[in-house]
This record gives sequence, C-alpha cells and structure tokens, in this order.
Amino acid sequence: MTTSDVIGTGAGADAPAPVPVGETALLDLDEVGGRVERTTLHGGLRVLTETMPGVLSATLGIWVGVGSRDETPAVAGSSHFLEHLLFKGTSSRSALEIATAMDAVGGEMNAFTAKEHTCYYANVLASDLPLAVTLLADLVTEATNTAADLESERTVVLEEIAMRDDEPADAVHDLFSETLFGDTSLGRSVLGTVESIEGLTRDDVHGWYRSRYAAPSIVVTAAGRVDHRQVLDLVTAAFGDRLSGTGEPAPLRTGDLEVVRPAHSAGLIARRTEQTHLLLGAPSMGRHDERRYAAAVLDAAVGGGMSSRLFQEIREKRGLVYSVGSALTHYAGAGAFSVYAGCSKKRVPEVLRLIRGELDRVAADGLTADEVARARGQLRGGLVLGLEDTGSRMSRLGKSELSYGEYVPVRDVLARIDAVEEAQVRSVAADLFGRDTCLAVVGPYRESDLDRL
Repeated sequence: MTTSDVIGTGAGADAPAPVPVGETALLDLDEVGGRVERTTLHGGLRVLTETMPGVLSATLGIWVGVGSRDETPAVAGSSHFLEHLLFKGTSSRSALEIATAMDAVGGEMNAFTAKEHTCYYANVLASDLPLAVTLLADLVTEATNTAADLESERTVVLEEIAMRDDEPADAVHDLFSETLFGDTSLGRSVLGTVESIEGLTRDDVHGWYRSRYAAPSIVVTAAGRVDHRQVLDLVTAAFGDRLSGTGEPAPLRTGDLEVVRPAHSAGLIARRTEQTHLLLGAPSMGRHDERRYAAAVLDAAVGGGMSSRLFQEIREKRGLVYSVGSALTHYAGAGAFSVYAGCSKKRVPEVLRLIRGELDRVAADGLTADEVARARGQLRGGLVLGLEDTGSRMSRLGKSELSYGEYVPVRDVLARIDAVEEAQVRSVAADLFGRDTCLAVVGPYRESDLDRL
C-alpha cells in the first residue's frame, strides 16, 4: 500500500458536516494541492475535482463504494467479476465500440477492485474529458451483463486466478490475508476462488450490479486541466434521472471485524519454487486511528526503503535476500503490519530470526532520533512526489471521500507527519510488535515444517 493510502487522507473518525445538496465547497487552494472543489448532487452522488493548470491531460475516476469485503463466501469475487464484465458492453455500445472510442483519442481506460471499493478510470487529453465521462458513466449505469458475456469473461477471471497462483510473490499476499483474518470478508481474496467464480450466475452478478451501483455509493473524481463546473455539467447529463431525488451519500463504512490476534498461526502453499516467499505480520490499527501517522514513520524506518533496518541488516550486511520490506495496510476498523522477504529455502530460518530480532529490538528500544527524522523526510518526499501526475491526484480524491468523507489538504498531512515524535513511534512499536504474529509461506515445504519456522 502506498504512502498516500496510509497517511494521505482523513483526519479521524469524526467526518465534517456534509455540504448541502447542490452546493460546491472549496476544499483546498495552494501550490501543493491545487484547487480542490466538492459538490453533492441530487441523489447523493458526489463530485470532486482538482485543477492542475500546468498539465494538458485529465484523469477521471468513477468510484463505487463496494468491494470484496461486502461479499458472502457464496458470491466471493462478484465485485471483481463485475468490474471485468462492465467493459463487455452497454445498452448503447458494444465492447469494441467502447475500446475504439478511447483508442481513437489516445486515451487509456481501465478499472480495479479492492476490498472496500471499485474504481473505473480514464486518462485523456483535457479536451477529451467529455468522452471519458460519457463512456465511464455508460459502463457504470447501463451495462447489459449478458449471460453470453458472463461465460466468456468467466474464463478470463479464472485465468487471472491461475496467473496469481503462478506468481508466488502475489499468492503469498492473499495467503497472508487468509492467515491473519481467517474466513472473513477481509481474509478472502478480491479475485474469489475457482469454485465461487465457476458457481456465479448471471442473476448473481447482475443483481449485485443493480443493488450496489447506486448514486449514493458513487463518487466521481477528476484531476488535471479540469473545470469543476464543466465536470458537474457532464456528470449531471451522463447520469440523468439517476440523480433525481434528494438522497444523501451513503454513510461511511464502519469496522465490523475486531481483530485482536491472527486467525491462524501459519499458512502454507506448498510449491516447488526456487525461492521461498514469506510474509510475517500481525493485526494493526484501522484507518481512523490517529496513531497511523506514527505507525507510518515506524514502517518507513523499519522496512520502507534502502536505509531501513531490515534492508540494511538482511540484504546489505548479509546478502541473504534480494527483496525485503515492510508494509502497513488500513481498512475500516482493522489493519495489518507485515514484513515480506524472498530467499532460498536454506536461508529462511536465519532470515526469520533476523526479522523477529529487529522487530523485538524496535519494540523494546524504539527508534533513534536520526531514524525518526529520516523516516519523516522519506514520507514527506514520497507523498509529494507521488502526487506529480493527474492519476494519483484523482485517486487521492476518491479514496479520501469514500474512506473518510473528507479531504485533507496535502500541507496538513505534511504537518501531521512532521509532528510525529520519537515517543509516539516507540509507543506504537511496543504495541504492534508485541502482538501475536502469523506467517504465510509459499515454497517447497510440508505442513509439518511450519512449526519449525
């Protein structure tokens, strides 16, 4: 998860008062954040824009507040399946017509599904923004989702699952989620399983579409050479009567899962691989926890870059791995801290010993003043550099609105990073690194080997 995902949005659990329907709020205006504006339209649909005068392009995103976390085991993978299926055609355009229209202007159109949201986006020249709005809105509101299209795309999704399984570095991350969160909505893969995808019917997927893709759950974001009033007009025309009424935006997602300790101590995918891929981790705080800024500084210093403790100790000093690093993941009410490493089987015991030893030392002693200062600088630079393109700005707007119900100016986030003190980092380290851990392994092992690891 990127720095901006962890620390770039949201001030806390208390969201600001909503903007009255139809009124536009100016949320930011400076050299760092550009001109950011937000309007809630009738029907509860929200529109946010960030004007970047120095570019010639625009990135548009249509965000839907639904993801794999909303699925039951029987329909696992529905949100991701639907993301694929919407590109197969609408009531007015075939899949070829959709693709041809975007290719004709040199634009890019795609989508992705996460555990708590789905996003459809397009990057185009600013002059082609009306086309992008028309095409994406058509997908989100008028997809036909025919039985024939579902059958052809079912094979594509199954191939995607197979591709994930063939890539151990990807498979171990899904395995870690399952090991940590168990058989819960956060533990299940966004892709679903072979069994759930094979069992999905047209009624399952189309019903999911009609029940979940409603205006109160939708956020439209645009960044680049855009004008807020123009975007509002385009969105209003594209969504039409779906914006009728005075519905409020969907409420913020709340945590429905309390994770105190891992569901399982270890998970294994036995595979004849040259490298063993492993993730060691523990439950962490949810995204509304104010300690996440201190946790982000901790993560950066422990495993976030080439100067981090884990990289220096395990790769630079001993040359045991090619890749090692840590990550923080935040959801509503839950989260995870994890350390990834890939190495030959014979080195796994030593690598795990070094990882655990380093985490224990940080839990006991905290970080030095130099480490905290360097980590703050890394986060500040990473956040600002990560917002140099229209796509990242568009994404930050969407995640801010869906996850927190508010937009926090970049300068305020930078100030919060700078405010993190050594004592705060030490407190978070003692908490996170003192929790029960779990281990996910992909490699040439048997279940009986896991106790030794």
